[in-house]
Amino acid sequence: MNILIADAGRYYREKFGEPECIVSSPGRINLIGEHTDYNQGWVMPAAIDNAVYVSAGRRSDQEIQVYAVNYDELLVADASNLTKASPRWSDYVLGVVAVLQKHGYPVSGFQMVLRGDIPEGAGLSSSAAVECAVLFALDHLFGWQIPRKTMALLAQEAEHSYAGVQCGIMDQFASLFGKQDHLLQLDCRTMDFRYLPWDSNDVELLLFNTKVKHELASSEYNQRRLECEAGVALLKQYDPRIQSLRDVSPDIVEKVLSGAEKEIYQRCLYVTEEISRVEAAAIDLEKGDMEAFGKKMFATHRGLRDLYQVSCPELDALVSWAQQDSFVLGARMMGGGFGGCTINLVRKGAASGVIDKFNEKYLEQFGCFLEAYPVKIMTGTTLVDIAV
Repeated sequence: MNILIADAGRYYREKFGEPECIVSSPGRINLIGEHTDYNQGWVMPAAIDNAVYVSAGRRSDQEIQVYAVNYDELLVADASNLTKASPRWSDYVLGVVAVLQKHGYPVSGFQMVLRGDIPEGAGLSSSAAVECAVLFALDHLFGWQIPRKTMALLAQEAEHSYAGVQCGIMDQFASLFGKQDHLLQLDCRTMDFRYLPWDSNDVELLLFNTKVKHELASSEYNQRRLECEAGVALLKQYDPRIQSLRDVSPDIVEKVLSGAEKEIYQRCLYVTEEISRVEAAAIDLEKGDMEAFGKKMFATHRGLRDLYQVSCPELDALVSWAQQDSFVLGARMMGGGFGGCTINLVRKGAASGVIDKFNEKYLEQFGCFLEAYPVKIMTGTTLVDIAV
């Protein structure tokens, strides 16, 4: 049994009694397609074996009590009169409640315990996992039967309105729709998707955490989104049919925006190139050509470093070492940027050796050890057997 699931049940029983449900909601990786989701492009995420676990039950009054084991903090709120609370993590809980109420779902009092092992600030979408876990648990408690696509949109709205991060749909969607040993190729315009089998016989996935922490809400993430929107506004003057960067090719960006503000041109060029890369990478997967897939990961990192300008020296060093290592087929920074993790496509059985080599280099260059996470592709948000 997963010890964290057991913890979620045990802490709930100690504080509140018997839980009505326990929910597992995973973090996510994104193999390719970075910063394309809010530009209505393609992404290729997957749910992983790091997750948030929520045990929950209803109350007979309007009080909300949520205990976060990882912080040893208790949130107390009034479901009939929501106000922002002080713990940072409470935004993701109360944001979900507020959005549900706004859309006509009557949330009354409940109690929860949160327990998880998704590293924060590492680009693994711990916030989306919390949102989806809370939403899924409340849906079960109150019997609404909300469709998963609607859940993804509600969780995204919670992050926008309460946490202040203008994220795309990918994080919440991957957490809710993940499938074991499969990637999602998600169209962020239509929310249509297909599953792509992930063959782990010859390769494994390895994350390196730079330990450089980022806070998306206070970073330049929202600024990048504004720059893309500014580019689309200029492109619409060229062709009014253009609705997003999904509608244009890199050639059109070159033609129309090369004389515009440098940052706007660079951001739009990267996004259009990346959207094309995702489509080509899906073909690589279908052919089983992991070396070609890995080369596209390296190309994505170059674009994020040089055009989108969301990398940092630690991320760049890790990707540079990966490119020089015959056991690593591909690597790139992952997530919002300015820190967090690199994702590495490593030959099967080589992970421990790569970890040792990179740790030695990282200690020498940056004065601290890396955190390494081998990850497996697992199922999405789901109910867990209550008998834990």
